[in-house]
Amino acid sequence: MLKNLLTLLLLFISMSTSYTKDYKFFPFKTHEVVLENGFKAILIPVGNSGLVSYYSVVRTGSRDEWEEGKSGFAHFFEHMMFRGTDRFPGNVYDSIITSIGANANAYTSDDLTVYHLNFASDNLALVMDLESDRFRNLKYSKEQFQTESGAVYGEYRKGRTSPWSVAVEELREKAFDKHTYKHTTIGFERDIKDMPNLYDYSVSFYNRYYRPSNVTLVVVGDFDVEKTKELVTKYYTPWKPGYTEPKIEKEPAQTAPRFRQVNYDGKTLPLVIVGFKTDEFRAKDKNFVSTISFADLAFGETSDIYKKLVLNEQKVQFISANPGMNRDPYMFEIYTMIKDEKDIDYVTGEINKVIETYKSTKVEQDKLERLKKQKKYSFLMALDSPDAVASMLPQYITLANNIDVIDDLTGTMMNLSPDDIQKAVKLYFTENNRNTVVLKGTK
Repeated sequence: MLKNLLTLLLLFISMSTSYTKDYKFFPFKTHEVVLENGFKAILIPVGNSGLVSYYSVVRTGSRDEWEEGKSGFAHFFEHMMFRGTDRFPGNVYDSIITSIGANANAYTSDDLTVYHLNFASDNLALVMDLESDRFRNLKYSKEQFQTESGAVYGEYRKGRTSPWSVAVEELREKAFDKHTYKHTTIGFERDIKDMPNLYDYSVSFYNRYYRPSNVTLVVVGDFDVEKTKELVTKYYTPWKPGYTEPKIEKEPAQTAPRFRQVNYDGKTLPLVIVGFKTDEFRAKDKNFVSTISFADLAFGETSDIYKKLVLNEQKVQFISANPGMNRDPYMFEIYTMIKDEKDIDYVTGEINKVIETYKSTKVEQDKLERLKKQKKYSFLMALDSPDAVASMLPQYITLANNIDVIDDLTGTMMNLSPDDIQKAVKLYFTENNRNTVVLKGTK
């Protein structure tokens, strides 16, 4: 049913090539509940599948870990939130989730922490009781805290066996001087090692950030809207406000290119990551939005450099780019794995050539229009289940505290011109904004 609806929408959208400021792209009707304590729920009824996806979006990630020696706590709470409450201890919570055939999971990134479940619609009231309780009343002992913090350090050490994890950690540390993006989601090793001694601080972290005005609930699927609004009011109104803004230091402007070579203690093909400083997410800013299109145009699987280095010359395992969509200024990152160490300079030179070409030569209009159509199609056709719809919303909620920003972003993207792409490349892709990490294996 969802696929049929989306196919009709695509046919309708394809008839128009102009996009106004009132352009609507997100295809589902949404209903919003905002409580007096600041808690917000976004309800999106779709289809009659008998399923519901339930996403609790906490607008706190590693970005919010601004206090010296305290990195890693956003990710840590991804673990601790499954420890339970007085009403539903961890083992009871797990038993109930299993008994209803649901699956519960979580993830953390720079700007957010997300807890999500998928289950049968009949269990919506039960799940809302469980979830609202653990967000309001999480409880854990000092012993449980120390056990879990030890497990997190084990996770960090395991992550260090991946050369990519090492390279990204080194890039962050090199690129940022003041901002909390300097550390990755899991945190600095020195802080994680000290975490077992910070039980009292962990309680403070929870009390500051796990508050109603800092959390948005997304419910997508087969449910009655009015009854669900009543459930939201019933279960989340008792949650006491008290959110405290983090004191994040602004990153000063970078004034020269930065480079770091990393010797990885293990066997790996050489890795190169090049990151150019850009702005925070700006849905209506053509300069910023152009970088999203530029990632596909210049480094996607249909790009000239991909065809040259991956398919024809076979110099690299892959090459790709991530434009970076963050709450604060971050980086546009280009990644590649090179098959032979002697080709590192050649490959980085080819990357530079691509950037310089886009500065001096405008992308063809037809090529840009094809990308726009592909973006529309892939976005809409991916929304084929309640979980698929719900899972793509947390990032936008975190960036803008609403999902209307999807229409703003898409409207801007659909109105980009070759001039806009060229202007953005000239603006951001300068030597002073460049950060490069080259990682080589030692075995």
